[in-house]
Amino acid sequence: MLGNFIKKQFIDVIEWPNPEEGLLMWRFPVADQEIQNGASLTVREAQAALFVDEGKAADVFQPGRYTLTTQTLPILTNLKNWDKLFQSPFKSDVYFFNTRQQLARRWGTSQPVTVRDADFGVIQLRSFGMYAYRISDPAAFFREVTGVGASYSGEQLEQQLRNLAMTQLAAAFGTSGIPFLDMAANQVLLSQKMNELLLPEFAKLGLTLENFTVESVSLPENVQKALDSKMSMGIIGDMGKFTQYQTATAIPMAAQNEGGIAGIGAGLGVGAGIGQAMAGAMGGMMQPQQPAQAAPAAQPAAPAAPAAPAAEDPQAKLAKLKTLLDGNLISAEDYEKAKAEVLKQLIG
Repeated sequence: MLGNFIKKQFIDVIEWPNPEEGLLMWRFPVADQEIQNGASLTVREAQAALFVDEGKAADVFQPGRYTLTTQTLPILTNLKNWDKLFQSPFKSDVYFFNTRQQLARRWGTSQPVTVRDADFGVIQLRSFGMYAYRISDPAAFFREVTGVGASYSGEQLEQQLRNLAMTQLAAAFGTSGIPFLDMAANQVLLSQKMNELLLPEFAKLGLTLENFTVESVSLPENVQKALDSKMSMGIIGDMGKFTQYQTATAIPMAAQNEGGIAGIGAGLGVGAGIGQAMAGAMGGMMQPQQPAQAAPAAQPAAPAAPAAPAAEDPQAKLAKLKTLLDGNLISAEDYEKAKAEVLKQLIG
């Protein structure tokens, strides 16, 4: 009976043997019991223990095994005004902390963040990525975050950390000096900037920010449209080449209206006329304007109907057809039909 009474009243072993997944802080269940002077405290790897007297943080213990006396509890001894020979049982709350690195925690903007950009002015952006942290100062974490609760989870903390990151995101993007269009290629620099801004903020909470990465920066819809237009102009570049491209794509379309691409090679049909007309138009667009020349000598009156263009060399026609086929501007079937017409002309 006496043994059971002592066991109920005094605690001689303090430890956190089976930490629950996701918990960052756990209070050892003392209830109405007292801690035996000389009791054993076991702190496992990736743990820390904190003694708290009436809500005030006292002694912190890193991984190891300790015998609890006035020598190993100097702050608690001072708070309770014990003398050096104090050996009686005592009351104190004991909190264990999970100091393991919390990896692959995700963050992201629930609402767009407004920043000022050199190219587009005031814009809104979305971003997301990952970060990792650990508890490095249990006393500060207790004072600033958890308080005297029975337990505290990572899920409770991480919503606060994400909000903290969002308050720094606009500052990071605004002071990075990186144009918005170049942010995707400079995510490492943005990540470094965010680390610089968040490290002291995490430290205030008793945390160490191990890393913070920016994985994506997305453009708002209106900025994306403007970017698409700018990219299109960059792709067009040389207007001469763009005109050539338009001409080449127009030839098979026009030929289809005249019974297929065979019209290009069939004698002096529509295809040849279109090709010459477009070539003339392209030449006019590509050449600079020349000063006016003296009027040429009077020419005989032109006939009512324009003369048919001169017949094109069959080998040249075949070469043009092959170019169109290689450029995927005509199908193989149309190529074979047109080639047959040209060969028919060639051999009579």
